[in-house]
Amino acid sequence: MGSTQASADIRLKRAYEAPAKEDGTRVLIDRLWPRGVSKQTARIDHWFRELAPSTALRQWFGHDPDRWPQFQRRYKLELKHDGEQQLAQLRALAVPGPLTLVYAARDTKHNDAVVLRQVLLRSRSHI
Repeated sequence: MGSTQASADIRLKRAYEAPAKEDGTRVLIDRLWPRGVSKQTARIDHWFRELAPSTALRQWFGHDPDRWPQFQRRYKLELKHDGEQQLAQLRALAVPGPLTLVYAARDTKHNDAVVLRQVLLRSRSHI
């Protein structure tokens, strides 16, 4: 396996914010398309829905900040078991940077994009 590291320029942006040239490659990482956002307006380059938390995990979490530490652990396990191929593809997109992970959640501090960014910035052995 190569040791290509993702650029440190991995950004997070809500799907409801206007795209910007500085976003670089825009990747939607939610399982469902954001409500009320057209594909033309969103300007998404790639959609990695397979990297989103499972429906069961997402529903259990319910964006409850008290469940955040446990959600992070569970989501990282899901990524480790089911997301290696997609993570490798996302890492490759991040190499030239910038890469913007696009998500729909209202809470900008407690969502899957935050966890996914952490995972991308670490080596695979630390997932």
